[in-house]
Amino acid sequence: MAKWLEIRKGADFQKIAKDHGISPITARILRNRDVFEDADIDMYLSRDEKYLHDPHLLKDIDLAADIMKNRIEAGDSIRIIGDYDVDGICSSYILLAGIKLCGGNVDVVLPHRIHDGYGLSVSLVDKAYEDGKQMIITCDNGIAAIPQIAHAKELGMTVIVTDHHEVSYSEEDKDQMVLPPADAVVDPKRRDETYPFHEICGAMVAYKFIQVLTEKMGLTKEKDLRSFFDEMTIFAGWATVCDVMPLKDENRIIVKRSFDAITRTGNEGLKALLRVNNIDPYNVSCYIYGFVIGPCLNATGRLDTAMRGIELLTEQNVSKAAEIALELKELNDSRKDMTQQGKDEAMELLSEYGDNLPDVLVLYMPELHESLAGIIAGKVREEVNHPVMIVTDAKDDLVKGSGRSIEAYHMFDGLSQCRELLTKYGGHKLAAGFSLKKENLEMFRETLNKNSTLKAGDFVEILHLDMELPIRYLSLNLLREIESLAPFGQGNPEPLFAARNVRLIKGRIIGKNANVAKMTVRDEEGQCFEMMVFGSIFDRWNEFLDINFGAERREKLYNGGCNDNMSIKIAYQPKINEFRGEESVQIILKDFC
Repeated sequence: MAKWLEIRKGADFQKIAKDHGISPITARILRNRDVFEDADIDMYLSRDEKYLHDPHLLKDIDLAADIMKNRIEAGDSIRIIGDYDVDGICSSYILLAGIKLCGGNVDVVLPHRIHDGYGLSVSLVDKAYEDGKQMIITCDNGIAAIPQIAHAKELGMTVIVTDHHEVSYSEEDKDQMVLPPADAVVDPKRRDETYPFHEICGAMVAYKFIQVLTEKMGLTKEKDLRSFFDEMTIFAGWATVCDVMPLKDENRIIVKRSFDAITRTGNEGLKALLRVNNIDPYNVSCYIYGFVIGPCLNATGRLDTAMRGIELLTEQNVSKAAEIALELKELNDSRKDMTQQGKDEAMELLSEYGDNLPDVLVLYMPELHESLAGIIAGKVREEVNHPVMIVTDAKDDLVKGSGRSIEAYHMFDGLSQCRELLTKYGGHKLAAGFSLKKENLEMFRETLNKNSTLKAGDFVEILHLDMELPIRYLSLNLLREIESLAPFGQGNPEPLFAARNVRLIKGRIIGKNANVAKMTVRDEEGQCFEMMVFGSIFDRWNEFLDINFGAERREKLYNGGCNDNMSIKIAYQPKINEFRGEESVQIILKDFC
């Protein structure tokens, strides 16, 4: 069982409710997310583009756009170098479409995960130079590519960096920012940045760069410019979700507008990807972005080449787009199977520790496809709630790793503390990638754990409850109001409630794999609701019933009902369930005691 913590932040909920036409329950949910000022509430509930911050506030963005304008007008050949994940592909596509719109002679090259590694490499710089490119613009990478960009400058190339990752700092002076020697560096994480919101993804940085560039090029009066940015909003929002950016501030606006825009997209590749996954564009959500079509785009960079993702987004022929989309879906299906196998192997390695897990788990899986390391690290972290790093073999006696962290451990800082052992690293608080010599792996593991300040309580999963809400307060109107707080995700969790004295009336096991329980529950006043139990808590749920009420009573519960008093306390999320045109309130069980 997780530790339950009820969020208790004070405010005049009745006044907030009255002023904004919402219920006090919704007002409290907003306050729990530190949204309580009138202007903040208006922005939170809005999808109006007026709430997107002025791109000119980004440091160096006007300089970068001026440079790009001059290079376009001079006829320079320009190369975009992005990254191989959804954010890298989407930001590359936005830059490609935008620079072409401005008349630029431009192409895209995305690094191969295994052959090139992450971001800008010397070999990619050399290839651009050999191909006659006079200019490189990066997206979703470049902020840490100091020697690579220095090499490009030695070759006489113009370089613009657009990125959103953490900036490096001097080892001698921790306050001294170290930027790559590019002609312009646009990154909201710069310490000298004045931009009001730093947590935007690479595709948002690219989107804002193209906004400024089209203005510099005098295209602001073009009649098709609004439809162009409407289309680009899709990819900025998609990347925001897939790169797990906090769904706060302007990120909420761009994601909402992305959902609107995808219903009228003219991108044949995106339409094909929706079709092959049986997705209705009018029902796209963060889940669809993050767990259905996003992984299809990601699979290209993991198991093949991310250039197939760019090919999909730039393909205008309907039948060819359909072929690529199907290929990407099949690639992702293969990735799912490989991921499950890899997770099983990782959990076997973990079992060797018994109950004495190190603070930071560094699991060496030499034969694992390196592109799956991050996914598997995330899945293992979900099981044990420890920072997890999965390490695989690479070429030249190196190993590569990818990590996923917990709230109490800043993974980028942890890597920075043992940078002398690493040949390359990058990332942020909750996720990072790195490489090092194989001979240093054990010392790396020891150093991470020696430096760890984690305590036993940091490894206990915490459920942050919005409030205790008896289930009798649930209604379709309340749930529709709660739905207006979407999109939910990182930084804006779906509301979570607790209820006492919930009585179990009857239930049955359903699902192809018999791993879902469909229950009828009743509150103290006799009101009944349907409650679903599935996912990772299903087995624990049945064990709980056996321990607390006995296997015989559990069997009675699943076979027609039980008249005995089986009352529990639940942590739950309420949903609107639609079946054959009828809507009803449904409870999704998240924890219990």
